[in-house]
Formats: sequence, structure tokens, C-alpha cells
Amino acid sequence: MTDTWLVIVALAAGTFAIRLSGILIGQQIPKDGAWARGLRALPGCLIVSLVAVSVLSGGVREWGAGLVAVAVAIVSRNVPVTMAAGIAAIWLLRQVGN
Repeated sequence: MTDTWLVIVALAAGTFAIRLSGILIGQQIPKDGAWARGLRALPGCLIVSLVAVSVLSGGVREWGAGLVAVAVAIVSRNVPVTMAAGIAAIWLLRQVGN
């Protein structure tokens, strides 16, 4: 067996092991309780943390886009619409500023 085939087989085995472990570990995640609530809230927390870093480290344009997104979130209570409005606002503010 050449080195190329050895690498291919090793990578295939590694990929299979990662996917199998994800399935096996995923079956152990509780369906209710504090851990389940925390895991359900995790995607939203990650998005908020990424946006907060961008807004806090940005300038006037980023703050303006953040305010637009907050206003849209309050009015629409729809996450995809809020994200689209924030993206459109930062794009527009960056285009106007250049």
C-alpha cells in the first residue's frame, strides 16, 4: 500500500469516527432540564456575542446598523428579518461613507 492510500484510509477512518462519535454523544443529550434549555439557547447567544463584538469594536456605522437592527427586532420580532435589516444597514452605511 502506497503512502497516498494509507493517508486516504486514515482520513476516511478519522471522518467515520468523528461522525459516529457525534451520533453516539448526541443521543446522550438530555431532552429536558437545564442542560437542554442551555443548549437550545446557545445559537442565539453565539449570534449576539458575534454582533456585540462587531458593534463595540466598530465605529459610527456599526453602531447605526446595530440601532437599525434593534429597532427592526422590536417591531418585527423576527430573527431573519432583523438579521437582513442589520446586514442591509451596515452595507448601506459603508457604501454611503465611501
